[in-house]
Amino acid sequence: MMSAPRLEINLDKIRDNARILVERLAIRNISVTGITKATLGSVDIAEALLHAGVSALGDSRIENIKRMRRAHDKVQISLIRSPMLSQIEEAVLHSDISNNTELDVIRALSAASRKLGRVHGVILMVELGDLREGIMPCDMESMVRETLKFPNIAFKGIGTNLACRSGVSPDVTNMDELSAMANSLEATFGIVIDIVSGGNSSNLSWALSGADTGRINNLRLGEAILLGCDPLYREPIIGLHIDAITLTAEVIESKIKPSKPRGKIAETAFGATKTIKDNGLIFNTLLAVGEQDIDPNGLSPPAGSEIIGASSDHLILNTGGEQLSVGSEVKFTVNYSALLRAMTSPFVSKVMT
Repeated sequence: MMSAPRLEINLDKIRDNARILVERLAIRNISVTGITKATLGSVDIAEALLHAGVSALGDSRIENIKRMRRAHDKVQISLIRSPMLSQIEEAVLHSDISNNTELDVIRALSAASRKLGRVHGVILMVELGDLREGIMPCDMESMVRETLKFPNIAFKGIGTNLACRSGVSPDVTNMDELSAMANSLEATFGIVIDIVSGGNSSNLSWALSGADTGRINNLRLGEAILLGCDPLYREPIIGLHIDAITLTAEVIESKIKPSKPRGKIAETAFGATKTIKDNGLIFNTLLAVGEQDIDPNGLSPPAGSEIIGASSDHLILNTGGEQLSVGSEVKFTVNYSALLRAMTSPFVSKVMT
């Protein structure tokens, strides 16, 4: 018997998802950077993405990039979170390009690149409304002017990120603004901007809608490839697998219990207070996986079962009219939040199939 809890990761389905999106976007003249941060820089998943035709790999953590770099020394890998000053030399050694918003960081990248005899690529990220990372549009021209002065720095292009912090949707208005900015910067400085990275998986609805994609020629895709859904509304993307990654957990208790707790109610272990409806007696089933390993709100249980609670180490199901046997297993589909937490838990096995 395989150990539980475990993530079962179907590499063929991930490869299919990536290939389909690469092909659909190629018609729109948009390349795909395959993002591996939700998989801890898995070399197996990186290889599946490369075989599917992504143009580059990207990750937010230098530790993950180092892992992939050992396996793929010739592949272009981007650090998609601004480098920390404490990791500047590692960023230069292991990533080809990084996303940046601060001159102090670019200055440090320049110094480290000179020291190491390298040239490091820089993409400047612009703030277009989501209020995560990004240079304000009115400051972009001066940022480019200063960036072009640094030795051993190659200004590769501009990008933006939407729908992460605030849920701002990529649309014709903000994508046109990014395209116009690329044109303006080229005219001002007499340069050619190679990369105009429009955003992440949330851009797919816009990119595949038939709208004019303008200068946008790259998207950074992770969730859509791994989970087969559009992050804006978590809707399945037609033609993609939504079960490429599943979570399996083991039953450790299954008893008939009241659905409503008794006693004075205070906060739970995680600070919430709950009003629980009385549904009479139910099959109360405990699984050996908890908040330490997954986001319970990001799991979808099998038909006929309902997630009714979680603690650090337990997930509690109401299994309807069925009493599950101790030692049996329950399989869930996962959303991005549940996947991210499960991948980082040392207590969740990762099984590639």
